[in-house]
Amino acid sequence: MPANRRQLFIVSAAIFLVAAGVRFLTWQDQRFVAGRVQSAVVANYQHMGRLLREGGVGAFLSRASPLAEVGHLGHPPGYPVLLAVVSRFAGESDAAMQWLQLLADAAAAVVIFLIARELLALSIATIAGLLAALSPQFAYNSVLLLPDSLAIVPILLAVFCLARACRRPRLLTICAAGALVGLSCWLRANALLLAPFLAAFVVPLLFPKGLRLRYALALAASMLAVIAPITIRNALVHRHFVPLSLGAGQTLLEGIGDYDPGGRRFGVPETDIGIMKMEAALFNRPDYEGALFEPDGIQRERQRLALGGRLIRSHPFWFAGVMLRRTASMLRLERAPPISTAVPVAHAPIVSGDTPLVWAISPAELIAAGAVAPSAAATLAANGQTLRLAGDDSKWGDQLVSPPTIVRGGMDYLIEVPLKLEQGRVLVQVKVAGRDDALTSMIVDPLEGFAADDEQPAALVRLSFASGHGGEVRVALSNAAARDNRRTVLHLGGMKLYALGESAHGWTRYPRLLIAGLQWFWKTAWMLPLALVGLWLLVRARRWPVLLVLLAVPAYYMCVQSALHTEYRYVLALYYFLFVFVAIALHGATQAARQGWLKMRIATDDTGRRESI
Repeated sequence: MPANRRQLFIVSAAIFLVAAGVRFLTWQDQRFVAGRVQSAVVANYQHMGRLLREGGVGAFLSRASPLAEVGHLGHPPGYPVLLAVVSRFAGESDAAMQWLQLLADAAAAVVIFLIARELLALSIATIAGLLAALSPQFAYNSVLLLPDSLAIVPILLAVFCLARACRRPRLLTICAAGALVGLSCWLRANALLLAPFLAAFVVPLLFPKGLRLRYALALAASMLAVIAPITIRNALVHRHFVPLSLGAGQTLLEGIGDYDPGGRRFGVPETDIGIMKMEAALFNRPDYEGALFEPDGIQRERQRLALGGRLIRSHPFWFAGVMLRRTASMLRLERAPPISTAVPVAHAPIVSGDTPLVWAISPAELIAAGAVAPSAAATLAANGQTLRLAGDDSKWGDQLVSPPTIVRGGMDYLIEVPLKLEQGRVLVQVKVAGRDDALTSMIVDPLEGFAADDEQPAALVRLSFASGHGGEVRVALSNAAARDNRRTVLHLGGMKLYALGESAHGWTRYPRLLIAGLQWFWKTAWMLPLALVGLWLLVRARRWPVLLVLLAVPAYYMCVQSALHTEYRYVLALYYFLFVFVAIALHGATQAARQGWLKMRIATDDTGRRESI
């Protein structure tokens, strides 16, 4: 193996191992709670995967199959297909899917290293790969039961093909880039216009005149060929032209609603449930309130697109401002949870008949022995089974803290807290007595779809934690900065604490301390200025082809996704290229510091020689 290839292999392997290790530790932290993120979407994906596994390709193409319901058009079919394949070999295992995703995401860190190496120096590429490997944002999203992190890998590979084609133009490489973008579209529809965007704005600037048209057409055509099976299937089953999935109209309206709080200007809601209620009232169809795409999902989506288009045409400058503000928001890193320094919970948060109950406290005991905030009020219900807690006007202050209970060291525990929100939102934490840090926590939000005078449904909050060295712990209920600034009001039942078993994975404490110490750097306050410096360094060096390749994907999301409702997971691919610019800045700073040190040393040596003479 040539020396340069050996070097690439060694660095790639090191980046992959670091990335996989970070994602493994994140998986340990998040595996039992990952399913709570977008739980309804997760359930829909899993249901489709189950139907595909049971019915096979025939069910996917049949109008009589449950898969032909319009409600299943809300997302492309790639992730359910993958779920069906994985479950055939590993059963319906969340862990198997999470491991596949975290390994793919670790490979994504290697791909961004290879892209940077194709365009820049090895040292810059190594820094970029390590930034992606250590990123808490990428690690956290890789363990969620959603396709967002998987959809990034084909996009990065497509950019790698584009970077390779800059140096060695080949039609096959361009076709591979387009096909990879199409593969990403099987998982998420956000990249649907990426290949046409690259063909129209990037390819003409990267390649000489004789190749531009041929390469642009090849890029777009290969992407269309890959997604064509979905489009043809939708036409056969639903008798409508649906390229990938529904949802563009929904996210267009919600994107408008995001910047029109309360619908005061346009009357457009910012949530799924709000849109369903609006359509039920607008068309006098109460059945529209039950789901976004059932019934008449395709027609409703077209009406949403038409309404959004009318609003944009009537207020073009306002909407341009919305797009600019949303673009700016994309440059802020997601506040993803970093690696926890505590030993992770090894047992599933499940209570069975033989799970030991080690502590219980009734609402009356909570009022008598607990600590209630001075401006809060806790009153016992007439039946003694619940208490009503009305919080103060603080944003994050503790409202009720239970009396302490002792837990053994080296054990996993599960606390059950039955509560029902009346208004506001609440943070439930298990704290070590005498300390502010929490062993575990969860924010409980009010569910959408309930009017102000409706009662929220009761919830049983289950929080598992490892006791560490043991000692006294307390359960704290705190305000959680409700968006509408309403005070937290809730009804609370008796709490129960169960012992799940002995803790494991204690050996991970030391790598956790190291990685958690490093991950403080992944903040917008550091990353964005450094990325801008890296961008400026490339501009100053007039590295235009490099700039074009690195900015292609971020420019696409900023131009296209900024028109729609956006979440961080929709634009994750953007941040890989942001980290390349950060790597350029860090490398430049290191080089400048090194040159400065050498000059200072030379000057010191010269002074020493003159004095000796």
